[in-house]
Amino acid sequence: MSAILDTATGFFHACESGKGWDICRKYCHPDAGFSSQTVSLADIATLEGYTEWMKNLYTPIPDARYELCHLGMDNERGSVAVYAIFHGRHTGPGGPVAPTGKVVAADYVYVMEFEGGKIRYMTKIWNDIISLQQLGWAP
Repeated sequence: MSAILDTATGFFHACESGKGWDICRKYCHPDAGFSSQTVSLADIATLEGYTEWMKNLYTPIPDARYELCHLGMDNERGSVAVYAIFHGRHTGPGGPVAPTGKVVAADYVYVMEFEGGKIRYMTKIWNDIISLQQLGWAP
């Protein structure tokens, strides 16, 4: 495995386990950017902000977990794509509504762009509306 793939894998596991920026920062440029064409993440423009958002998701969904389905590297472009499924049940406080007990199974993809062996930019591809509906957080 290449160093970039090792870095992407380490970042993915730390981020998806809710470790936050304190742990994830070692894999990234300090000012790493972030984007996602979603309503839920529209105001987040940095990878630091996103990793903290993921960390906070473990409050309303304390049993959150992920299933890594595919990991691929594009050597020519210096990028890594990870496809996974996020699983969990809304049983904790902190969501937009009282705990619903409903389950989410959300497909998503991270596309990480590298510079100098660290993540410079990440895009999350995700249909947040479906996830919000599964959790009972949206009509």
